[in-house]
Parts: sequence; structure tokens; C-alpha cells
Amino acid sequence: MANKDNQYVVRHGDKWAVRGENKSRVAKTFDTQRDAISYGRERAKSNSSELRIQGKNGNFRDSDSYGNDPNPPKDKNH
Repeated sequence: MANKDNQYVVRHGDKWAVRGENKSRVAKTFDTQRDAISYGRERAKSNSSELRIQGKNGNFRDSDSYGNDPNPPKDKNH
């Protein structure tokens, strides 16, 4: 899925944001991570791409793949 516009939920100051892969600007900011995840999930589904979620500590804590992934990861969370 490297050629798709993967979406990232990231910290943006004291808010949360959704940013497309290799984009310097965020698509939208949110007060809560939950709202950012919901928005990012819809963008990832519409692009048949991946959603990566950053935790408060800066490490990526989860990812979800949408679309036809020839090598799907073993998702232990869902």
C-alpha cells in the first residue's frame, strides 16, 4: 500500500490532527483523538489506504488497513 495516500493521526500542539502521507500540512485538527481517528478512518477507507494512529508518547500504537492488501498484517486488536 505504499502508493496510496495513507493517513496518520498525530499530535498537533495540544490537539490531534489527521495528515496524509508525505504531506507537510495537516488535513484537519480535532480536540480529541477519538474524533481524529474517526475522520482519518473515513479518509483511509475512501482512499483504500492505511490509517496509522500515534499515541500520546509519539509512538504509533495501532494501524488499520482498508482496501485490497496482498499481505495483510495480523491485527491483534480488532
